[in-house]
Amino acid sequence: MKRVRNPASQHSELDPQDWSEFRELAHEVLDACIDHLEDARNRPWKPFPREDREAMQLGTAAEGTGVAAVAKDLVERVLPYSSGGTHPSFFGWVQGTGNVAGLLAEIVAATMNSNCGGRNHAALYIERDVIAWCRERFGFPESAGGVLVVGTSQATVLALAVARQAALGKDSRQTGILGSAPLACYAAEGVHQAVTKAIELIGLGTDTIRLIPRDPLTGAMRVDAVREQIARDRAAGVRPFCIAATAGSVDTGSFDPLGDLADLCAAEDIWLHVDGAFGAWLKLADAPWKQLVDGMERADSIALDFHKWMFVQYDCGLVLVRDGEAQRATFSSSAPYLKPVDEGLGGGGPWFGDYGIDLSRGFRALKAWATIRAYGSDTLGRVITDNCRFAQRMGELIQRSEQLELIFPVISNVCCFSVRSRSQVVDDTELLNRALVSHFQRLGEPIFSLTNIGGRTVARAAIVNHRTTSDDIETAVAKLEAFCRQLPQR
Repeated sequence: MKRVRNPASQHSELDPQDWSEFRELAHEVLDACIDHLEDARNRPWKPFPREDREAMQLGTAAEGTGVAAVAKDLVERVLPYSSGGTHPSFFGWVQGTGNVAGLLAEIVAATMNSNCGGRNHAALYIERDVIAWCRERFGFPESAGGVLVVGTSQATVLALAVARQAALGKDSRQTGILGSAPLACYAAEGVHQAVTKAIELIGLGTDTIRLIPRDPLTGAMRVDAVREQIARDRAAGVRPFCIAATAGSVDTGSFDPLGDLADLCAAEDIWLHVDGAFGAWLKLADAPWKQLVDGMERADSIALDFHKWMFVQYDCGLVLVRDGEAQRATFSSSAPYLKPVDEGLGGGGPWFGDYGIDLSRGFRALKAWATIRAYGSDTLGRVITDNCRFAQRMGELIQRSEQLELIFPVISNVCCFSVRSRSQVVDDTELLNRALVSHFQRLGEPIFSLTNIGGRTVARAAIVNHRTTSDDIETAVAKLEAFCRQLPQR
């Protein structure tokens, strides 16, 4: 089909004067991006050089450099210096990897530049479809609400805001929380900061949170301890309003007993929220790992990320709320200019701006939809299962090692370990673990991080990469052992 070009008189100052020239630039940038992903195994993290940082500074930016110069900067000065998560031996944090279907979706979404707060256009129907797919996967009813957000941290704020309103009543949107009975939220010790930040942001304060001991062997919240704390709070005139359960802790990959907590919440009339940032997606995995999320389907709300264990490009999270009307009642606005109509662009209701705090929203759903559509839940589930198997394998190799020791049982995709002490006089493992993690982070791969377990500073590997293979695990442990053998005895 022959392209009809706009007359020069209709040319925008922000559009190319020569679209064929821009097309060549776009092809060059896209080719560089594809090359980067194709060669991800040979592209570990490396620091952003000072000269590139300085060259990229905007200064006053009164005069533009032109799109061609920007394209060159993007390829040569930005693209090579990612945070490293695309590399198959990046085990430092639960950091997403992206995928090629998501890359294509990002190009289309950026071109469409849709505002997904509302109105009648394709993006809203795609997002509804993604939410419906997730509702079905997680066993929520059709009446459940949901909205795509930046990530689990924002999703947790939304979920706990709905839980707070469910406890205090709809009038609290006008009257606020002052004068209401004190509330209490229950979470395991070491709960993710997303929960503590959310409690702060909805005005309840961290004194509201009751930190419950974990089982020392499994890392799971102790249900008996929750039950006892609830009884003490009720006796003191405090209203328990929420249990924030964890499906996949950041430190050990542990899971709270979701079924038992659902029973407790049902008996005590308490909201059950599940922080499933990455762990919720074990729902797609094989046994025994999928059984770790048994009971999640009974939650009142779930917060999760697509950009972690679903391998979608950043940023892309989701909150699901069992009572969709309660979610809408918490966030809907009655501003006249935001009222949907029956037909035309002003139709398409209900609008997502009524289900969260964002009115202007990007088309995040397209990259999630493209990933699910391209690969399917069976393939995604197999990759998640493999990640858990690889973590288990790493744990087995470390248990056999004379240089390393396994610190905590491998429950899902996280392996926590330590260098064996080199001293017969003092415990030098914290110093050694810090040295080990720092050495490999400077090297660029394999990447590990530090965490604290039982008062000990230990090394941690979190496996969430679809590019990781069993060979990567074997090689990583071999490199760990080689590093340890070079350490001096004391």
